[in-house]
Amino acid sequence: MDIKSRTIQLIDSLKAVCGNAGLGNDGNEYKIITEIFLYKFLNDKFAHEAKQNRAYGKRLSDAEKWDAEYDKFTDDEVEDLWSYMSHNIPRLKPEHTLGHLYNSSKQSGFGDILDGTLLDIANANAEIFSMASVGDTKITIFDRITTLIQEVEQRDNFACALVSKLADFNFEDVFGEKYDFFSDIFEYLIKDYNTAGGGKYAEYFTPKAIATIIARLLVGDNAQLTSKTCYDPTAGSGTLLMALAHQIGTDRCTIYSQDISQKSSQMLRLNLILNDLVDSIQNIVKGNTLTNPAHKNSDGSLRKFDFVVSNPPFKLDFSDYRETIATDKFRFWAGVPTVPAKKKESMAIYTCFIQHVVNSIAASGKGAIVIPTGFITAKSGIENKILHRLIDDHIVSGVVSMPSNVFANTGTNVSVLFFDKSADKTDDDTVILIDASKLGEEYKDANGLKKVRLNPQEIEKIVTTFRNKTALEDFSVAVTYDEIREKNYSLSAGQYFDIKIEYVDISEEEFNSRIADYKKDLAEQFAESRSLEEEIMKQLGQLNFIK
Repeated sequence: MDIKSRTIQLIDSLKAVCGNAGLGNDGNEYKIITEIFLYKFLNDKFAHEAKQNRAYGKRLSDAEKWDAEYDKFTDDEVEDLWSYMSHNIPRLKPEHTLGHLYNSSKQSGFGDILDGTLLDIANANAEIFSMASVGDTKITIFDRITTLIQEVEQRDNFACALVSKLADFNFEDVFGEKYDFFSDIFEYLIKDYNTAGGGKYAEYFTPKAIATIIARLLVGDNAQLTSKTCYDPTAGSGTLLMALAHQIGTDRCTIYSQDISQKSSQMLRLNLILNDLVDSIQNIVKGNTLTNPAHKNSDGSLRKFDFVVSNPPFKLDFSDYRETIATDKFRFWAGVPTVPAKKKESMAIYTCFIQHVVNSIAASGKGAIVIPTGFITAKSGIENKILHRLIDDHIVSGVVSMPSNVFANTGTNVSVLFFDKSADKTDDDTVILIDASKLGEEYKDANGLKKVRLNPQEIEKIVTTFRNKTALEDFSVAVTYDEIREKNYSLSAGQYFDIKIEYVDISEEEFNSRIADYKKDLAEQFAESRSLEEEIMKQLGQLNFIK
């Protein structure tokens, strides 16, 4: 069995333990699964690095069990070992290792031992693994998990069952793996918890295909970039940021994010750890981007980034703070939507995020945002004001309209709007518009719902067409900003496609023959119609009233 299959098997076994304890589909299940999974990952990451250590690596590698040997280290040796390690490697004491925990698992009070170990690791590594809220509260990496079991007498057995599932698995062989492996594992790990049914703030998971298209079109392939900043104001679990970071190179960029959901922020932190982006954890902020944008310059102005991406909520209820953000005329230059009389109606909150994204792109930067496809043909309101600004200022570089049902949790038709403020764009007066709505293959998700996904060939077609600004019949068109203005600022590719009328040459004899056939057919149909009319009238005339 390959490592991916074994990793999925490990996740399933942890879920089974939760199910047996009555926590299946419970709101706390994801917390237990992700924290235990992450603990195992950090344990193996530490072991991997410790065995590479030039001072102590051979001693640990040659031992029958590295953690048993590590238990013999003095405090000074532990400190010395840590001093050789990179700052982004977790610091584990001998009593923190899985081997040490496993050997203690039969002790009375093991639930408290497991919780205490996790808390101790969190505190020892708070500087690199904690994330912040807008109120500067530090959210540590681990919390108590066995206390989520209400029956106190079951906590020890529950903790023991969790740890036992970790004992026969090892991550050390995959630390050289890159994005594809860990993105698939991350998706599987959170698939049951990253849903729209989880509360007021739905975490919509961006499909990997769309994240790949966005990253490739913003960054390019094999781009030699250094020290780039990447920002997502509605980061969710980080799919867009991870694709962007791996397209640039995880060692050549820094991630910044904000999200109103604590659960999403914790998932993003896990994603950063799995993808070797630990240094960016300090830039994750849990909070409301619209009311309290966290990433600012020393003078209070919004920070600008090289790459900005977003898949914002389309219909989030923002009635509680609408009036607050409406006072920010600089950031929301096109305005803030009004709250509809019936709150169930659309609240167009995404228009605020479009404005925030545009404001956050550096002078030479690029960006992309997922939007409802209806936005690109808006004829009035805030949407139309935004379109005017994007086109008049030559900010928009292209649009890709996606297939229906391409998103896991929303049936809304979506498009991706691309921005480019780079200096080398000023000589290019064209915008590429792509209608990819007819692409994709249908499939049914785990709930039996019909969805659509793009295959690698279709992704390549979109990327190549966009980059080359190629006009393809009924698929893409390259238009100037002046042409867009003439079309009332529409960014819909379909409105620029040529209308084609096919002509077939026929002789006069063929023409007369066809007309004669049409006349004959019509005469027969008219005669039949008259016959039916007479029959109906006859039948009506025979009807009598009966008392």
